[in-house]
Amino acid sequence: MSKLYAISGVTGMTGNELVRQILVDGSTDRVLGFDNFYASSIETVSDHINDERFEFFEYDLNNREQMTAFEERVNAVKGSYEEIIYINCAAVVHTEHFYHVYETFETNVEGMNEFLMQAIRVGAQKFINCSTSEVYSMNSWNENGGVKESDFLTLSVAEHSQRTSYATGKLLTEFFVKDAVIEGKIKGCSIRFANVYSKDERYPKHIIPFIINSFRDNGKVVLLENSKKNRRTFLNNYDSCSAVLALASTDSALDGSVYNVATDEEISIIDLAKLCAEKMGISDPVIEFEGYRESDPERRLLSTTKIRTRTNWKPQVDLNKGLDECIKNYLAGN
Repeated sequence: MSKLYAISGVTGMTGNELVRQILVDGSTDRVLGFDNFYASSIETVSDHINDERFEFFEYDLNNREQMTAFEERVNAVKGSYEEIIYINCAAVVHTEHFYHVYETFETNVEGMNEFLMQAIRVGAQKFINCSTSEVYSMNSWNENGGVKESDFLTLSVAEHSQRTSYATGKLLTEFFVKDAVIEGKIKGCSIRFANVYSKDERYPKHIIPFIINSFRDNGKVVLLENSKKNRRTFLNNYDSCSAVLALASTDSALDGSVYNVATDEEISIIDLAKLCAEKMGISDPVIEFEGYRESDPERRLLSTTKIRTRTNWKPQVDLNKGLDECIKNYLAGN
């Protein structure tokens, strides 16, 4: 079955890896993707930019004229494919944006909903919405295998933090998808990703590239005071994208549900910095602390029982291998 994929944020960390996994040798599938390079670059898809199965558009999700043109292009080619799948990756999730309530609202909420409506108009069969584990706020772990999708959400404190505004915006997108599925307009689901990292990440906004680049460029790393307590699990981008495609190919899982996608390899931020240093040949790493981040959960541990039960997905890249790939790429100047 030949599939047509329409992907927003296609040069971002999730989008560009999806292109790579969809357009494997021999695939007859096709990708129409767009991005405005808000936090990425065309270089991330350079290995497929000349592939006739991939069409890239420098479009902004919030530009109605451009989105109309994109919709017209989908309509023009969809007749050659048996299934149309929309994947929403246009969602900036760098921590620096969490505390600015207007920074991503237009894209993450209004733009996402318009993209969903477009998918329904063109007759797409499926819609995958990339959400975030930020919706769990401060209660983002437990000792019984991690937080489940069915657990109650307690968003920060009664007087919500600015960070919580980001989480509630993403939570709203999950309801958009669920409503569309309940109404019988499309099949779909939302995915709450844990901390995702990639060897190909262009900008060192996330903690792993930040640590590696800091040691490389400054001979030390300066972490927030929160890092003295914080623990996280880290999900390799290869695995996050394989989860998207596993769900997209499992019709029974596309009932409007939400799925956690994560690993269970929990590590403290300090130990993460020490591990990176060790792999870089730094025997006595300099780790300093400065600044504090409000409403930053001390732990984030998610249960992935649901997605493992309903699909054949499981993570393939452990943290040890993933860090080796990151360090190799970053030290090579990539």
